[in-house]
Amino acid sequence: MFEQPRHKLAHHTESWLLIPTMLLIGLFVGLRYEVGADWSTYVLHFLLISPIKLNEIPMMGDPGYVLFNWLASRLGGDVWLVNLACAALFSWGLLAFVKAQPRPWLALVIAVPYLIIVVAMGYTRQGVAIGLAMRGLVALGGERSNLRFVFWVLAAATFHKSAVVLIPISALAEDRGRLWTACWVGVATILGYFTLLGKSVDQLMYTYVQRGYDSDGAFIRVAMNALPALLLLLFWQKFNLRAEEKRLWFILALLALATVPALYLSPSTTAVDRVGLYLLPLQLVVLSRVPDTFAWSEGAARFLGLLVVIYSAVVQFAWLNYSSHADAWLPYQISPL
Repeated sequence: MFEQPRHKLAHHTESWLLIPTMLLIGLFVGLRYEVGADWSTYVLHFLLISPIKLNEIPMMGDPGYVLFNWLASRLGGDVWLVNLACAALFSWGLLAFVKAQPRPWLALVIAVPYLIIVVAMGYTRQGVAIGLAMRGLVALGGERSNLRFVFWVLAAATFHKSAVVLIPISALAEDRGRLWTACWVGVATILGYFTLLGKSVDQLMYTYVQRGYDSDGAFIRVAMNALPALLLLLFWQKFNLRAEEKRLWFILALLALATVPALYLSPSTTAVDRVGLYLLPLQLVVLSRVPDTFAWSEGAARFLGLLVVIYSAVVQFAWLNYSSHADAWLPYQISPL
């Protein structure tokens, strides 16, 4: 395996350049106007939440998102202010995640076509949840902190309750003190379930199971996670992952592969599709490591990196031109204008 040498000063400079880049991404995502298939739904949420009282927020679904709407209305803002705050959280989580990768800029490029353009700009609540979950994955894989992971996932669940399903991963990924970890993570899962998800189970069952909602292109999106997962598992020994990260990404790779048969076994592809969004970080981890995993020289590493960039560009082109909902993103408009 070829590992490209990187000068510490250059790496430090790259890290600092990521910060203004993420600020621009946050503004790009947060200041959009009438962009995304659910734009009108989020406007309606803002109008419905604006008149409520502060003590009513905990009783409503996704209290973190409700609080953002309530604060924006009290500050005299509109839905764009809610989007900007949500985009800031998403960008912060993405920044923490890509900085943890050996090639952060390549990881960021991989994130653009779907994670940033489609998810963060189209699914505001789940975009924030994924951003906070990515911060949690950094805590779990790099910092070896189950507690911080569970904290960030619970924070994510206040914006989109489905994030609760990630909590058990911390127990599965632990290779020390498993019994104790399994016990307290189990308690956290139960508390998170009944506090954030329990009241919505009947509604979710009706929406996704009884009505059998399906998502256009769900198989393609699942395949985009499954292929990097398969690549990681086939070349497990070659990938440059720290020992504390290997178990985590092995589990997430297995989950990504499991979503393929789940599409055919589940009565609703939408349910599988939405859960699969939390596995998108796997693409960043695996594909950004392709140059250093399979290259035999610096030139080959650059070539493989270019191929990953081209792949990302193809994904963006295909989605913009062939997705049935792409017209909801076009043209891009900015709120202040």
